Amino acid sequence: MAALTKPNATASLLENGHGSEHDGVMASRPSISIASRPTHEVSRPPHGIGAAGSFASRARPPTDSLPLQGRVAIVTGGSGGIGSAVTTHLASLGAKVVIGYIGDPTPANHLVSEINSACTEPGRRAVAVESDVTDEAQVKLLFDRAQLAFGPLIHIVVAAAGVQDPNYPPLATTTLAQWECVFGTNAKGTFLCCREAANRVVRGGGGRIITMSSSTVGSLRPGYSTYSASKGAIEVMTRVLAKELKGTGITVNGVAPGPIVTALFYRGKSEERIKAIVEESPLGRLGQPEDVAPVVGFLASDAGEWINGQIIRINGGYV
Repeated sequence: MAALTKPNATASLLENGHGSEHDGVMASRPSISIASRPTHEVSRPPHGIGAAGSFASRARPPTDSLPLQGRVAIVTGGSGGIGSAVTTHLASLGAKVVIGYIGDPTPANHLVSEINSACTEPGRRAVAVESDVTDEAQVKLLFDRAQLAFGPLIHIVVAAAGVQDPNYPPLATTTLAQWECVFGTNAKGTFLCCREAANRVVRGGGGRIITMSSSTVGSLRPGYSTYSASKGAIEVMTRVLAKELKGTGITVNGVAPGPIVTALFYRGKSEERIKAIVEESPLGRLGQPEDVAPVVGFLASDAGEWINGQIIRINGGYV
């Protein structure tokens, strides 16, 4: 059986991400504003940009070792948990990354420093932008800041921000405020990010939108009615958007992690509950954020182009 040592937990767990036993994406909190809009307007790339002869074709092309070389990725909830692992992995594949975060900037700034310090080429490879995904204007500004940092083309958007009520209330006792908090970040936040991405991600090839669902949509466990419903909404949006973007060359997929080792995973759980979760896994362990990140990286690459409109469960057979 895998070790059950708890990671250090310094974040306020509910406010900064999923508290679910089924995933560990750090998330956005709906109460913090960000800097004002830039004084000059950032232009959106026209439909079709990224095809042969465009700006994208003049960027350094991807290679086998760096399949995302020359591409720009936005990762919301990108400074901790699964989001941090996804950000780091996309950067390791050559992408320039924009880390969307909210609240304490320390984890995001630390990750930016790590990625930029590891870069052997001139120029920065990562920036952090504080952005509340429940706020339409702030989501637009996140994309604007990505263009200001790395140019007009945005290739990859990973909508990973989300929240979960750590009390896991049954539906009968869930308050409207609890429901609105979860749906506001998970469903509304993903909607706003996907809508912006559908209008601003590069067309003509290489455009990728990746959402974050949860294996609880399949497991249907008590205490997860609101959370699982919000993730179910994400799955439907993902599949429908893939069809609506027919002809653009943009693929839209979702990943649905199972139990993942993060600081958020452990909140409010006894050692007995954690051991029971491990024992339910056919592989006899909890997942790691690094189990999820390579799947996202593959979906973001050219090699993953033929996968479209799918939800991929990443849970070691737990569900």
